[in-house]
Amino acid sequence: MHRYRPLQPPILQRDLQDASYRYREYAPSPLLSPYVACYWTIDARPSEAALLHRILPDGCVDLIFDRHASDASRAAFAAGLMTTYETIVLDETYAMFGIRFFADRAKRLFGHPVSSLAGYHVRLDEMWGAEAAELAEKVVDSSSVRDAIAHVERRLRHILHRTDNAPGGSLVGAAMGYLYASGGAMTVRELAAAVSYSDKHLRRAFRQELGMGPKELAGIIRFQSVLGELHRGSRAPFADLSVRFGYYDQSHLIHHFQRYYGLTPRQVWRI
Repeated sequence: MHRYRPLQPPILQRDLQDASYRYREYAPSPLLSPYVACYWTIDARPSEAALLHRILPDGCVDLIFDRHASDASRAAFAAGLMTTYETIVLDETYAMFGIRFFADRAKRLFGHPVSSLAGYHVRLDEMWGAEAAELAEKVVDSSSVRDAIAHVERRLRHILHRTDNAPGGSLVGAAMGYLYASGGAMTVRELAAAVSYSDKHLRRAFRQELGMGPKELAGIIRFQSVLGELHRGSRAPFADLSVRFGYYDQSHLIHHFQRYYGLTPRQVWRI
């Protein structure tokens, strides 16, 4: 079971959702929980008020299926790691199904390093060939979300079984374990010392495998860890949270929060 659980705005700000906009998350099976953070859906239709869907950096990569696509072969694509928030105006009908993968475990299931997705979307058929079209068709034609998840999990379990003899854990995987355990509150020097490599070697390994340096990923995991604390109703003063998660001070935490969320904590919660 993976201990890191990233969060997105519709989960944090329940008042964003109404009859014209619904976002839901679904847990993976125990076998896939080390690889998959969650499955998710967005269902939206035009309304009088402009609907804004906000997406936060979370240290994960996604496979996304457009359930309204006319051509199943073009319905699925992979989205790489994000370094800042994005907003999408939902001014038409949307029906999306997604799989959120932990970045350090995604390579085994994708068959390609996460760095190959950096900065753009990649169609799933470019990674999986004909198998991608077959899975996309099953997801698009599914009668329910649970049915879509069942199709996806069969495919992912097949990949795990097929790659069962693949080489063991990587340097990046070991380093990410320390970042998850610390809530991202580690410097690159501390992280390099923990895995017994030089700073330079660690940075190069992260860039090659994930397309992002360890400092940036640590910042994203730290931000998500703060989100988790606030979402669980933590009443700790911001000054205490700043110390706990390795920020210089309260102002540094709030600036960091705004960078990744686009809003201040007080705009998200009444705190």
